[in-house]
Amino acid sequence: MRGPMSSPKVQAAKDGEATGIATIAILFFIFGFVAWLNGPLISFVKLAFNLDDVNAFLVPMAFYLSYFFLALPASAVLRRTGMKQGMAIGLFVMAIGSVVFGEFTTMRQYSGTLTGLFIMGAGLALLQTASNPYVCILGPHESAARRVALMGICHKFAGVIAPIFFASLVLGDLDAFDADVARAPTHEAREVLLNAFAARVHGPYMLMAALLAMLGLWIARSRLPDLKAAPADADDRASVSGASSIFDFPHLWLGVLCLFLYVGVEVLAGDTIGLYGTGFGLSLEATRFFTSYTLFAMLVGYVAGLLVVPRVVSQQTYLALSAALGVVLTIGAYLTTGYASVAFIAALGFANAMMWPAIFPLAIRGLGAHTETGSALLIMAISGGALMPYAFGLLKEHVDFQLAYLLLAIPSYLYIFYFGARGWRAK
Repeated sequence: MRGPMSSPKVQAAKDGEATGIATIAILFFIFGFVAWLNGPLISFVKLAFNLDDVNAFLVPMAFYLSYFFLALPASAVLRRTGMKQGMAIGLFVMAIGSVVFGEFTTMRQYSGTLTGLFIMGAGLALLQTASNPYVCILGPHESAARRVALMGICHKFAGVIAPIFFASLVLGDLDAFDADVARAPTHEAREVLLNAFAARVHGPYMLMAALLAMLGLWIARSRLPDLKAAPADADDRASVSGASSIFDFPHLWLGVLCLFLYVGVEVLAGDTIGLYGTGFGLSLEATRFFTSYTLFAMLVGYVAGLLVVPRVVSQQTYLALSAALGVVLTIGAYLTTGYASVAFIAALGFANAMMWPAIFPLAIRGLGAHTETGSALLIMAISGGALMPYAFGLLKEHVDFQLAYLLLAIPSYLYIFYFGARGWRAK
């Protein structure tokens, strides 16, 4: 009797897990689409607002700094609302940010544009603080990297599409437009051209706001399981025993720094590759799709990781190997020029692909009741994406841009290698 009576419950649990994975996959697609618009946005604002490289890099800074300031408040919100309602709220916040961005960009008020990006990043901070641990606790810890990799495929697939979508709608005839602005006979004529160019983003961002709001409403009313962080399993109890504070987990703090550097080099490879290409004199028309090349390499890397982790190698070993590959590719970019060098930067997407799926579960392993706080600290580390591109913009004003890239990327990959080889085991 017990077997047949319990089978519907088992099937319901499996259905709930499948529903959860499918829903979170949609959310990760949203993450990727919104986040990887920043690459072409840098080129867009540089023209629309007549900015130098350093000020154009305020785009990723405004977006990713929101993670630093709002991840811990997001954790507090999730403790009150639960993960499911927190995700819905995050989508509504992103919709508001899209409206603010579209309106202020159309008016060519750069501070308002950056505010809209900050608000969108705030919504993503709430979404990711909920969804990343959600994916990790949907199944066994040993396969967590595999589940996160599945989410990563959705994220990076959106990242491939987003720059192409944005470039097609907004960045068409970029070289011709730049020439028209340069030839404008008067200041007024030049402003008319720039106003029309800036207004190109209004329609797409209003549409995106509507879609985000509808998705938030759907999540709020869905039957998505509202999971809670489970206590540490038997293998992890030793690491939890006597741990009354989040500061009692050194592997978490090493993981926070690792994630900070990883996101920094990931955004560096994805968002700055266009301006990296212009450093060799490549045209704006040629560079506008470069972010998609990096994201395509990441997509391939996720598929490769999905096939071998954990069947062939463990997630921590794959992380160390990926970091070593990052060092090799960065040196290759430094030693070459033109399209060859750009190809090495794009190939860093492959090296970076499985880093997040490995770092996140390794860092939150064994946190038990501290899982939400640990997740929030790791989400704060996404602010590495704010500082690394900006540091690149500042550094390349003083040294060759290829050397600037090398000086930032090599130490980062070496630390990631350390965490994959030893740091994750710190007690």
